[in-house]
Amino acid sequence: MITISEKKLQEAGALGIDEFLQVFIDAYLEALDGNLTADNMHLLNGNQHSLLAYYFLREEVMQGGFVQLIQNGYGGYVFDNPTAKALKQFGATDTAKIVYKAKDIFDFNREELERETTEEEFMAMYVDFEQFDELEEMFFEIEEEQTAIIAQYVDENIAKFGEVAK
Repeated sequence: MITISEKKLQEAGALGIDEFLQVFIDAYLEALDGNLTADNMHLLNGNQHSLLAYYFLREEVMQGGFVQLIQNGYGGYVFDNPTAKALKQFGATDTAKIVYKAKDIFDFNREELERETTEEEFMAMYVDFEQFDELEEMFFEIEEEQTAIIAQYVDENIAKFGEVAK
């Protein structure tokens, strides 16, 4: 079980939702020695994996879109797992819809999207996969609100995301 410091949670919660969620993400990444692998996936439960997948989705899409998410190796983690379903259960239905649509594009073009690329080829993918553009714009518009919904769900169901220790 992942243990979360009550003091850290309270301090982070006072700073905002991003900081609150980051306490969980930091604990998960620490338990995984900073690297998610097939050998350590069992250390997190389904809700923890879903929150971590949202973290990767949010970080990568906000910085470089779905192409970057996939090229950095998180496509399978986000799209091959029930991330969208979990986000829906968390109340982030608009983000779940975007993930379902992005998954369709990913599944249809997986081999091309996941292949090793040069920097030039990587940049060209943004033109080749313009179908992600609209989804990214939608994500940018709702990200803050959806993150707040997820943070509220985590706060109301904290035991599903970690054991709080004094």
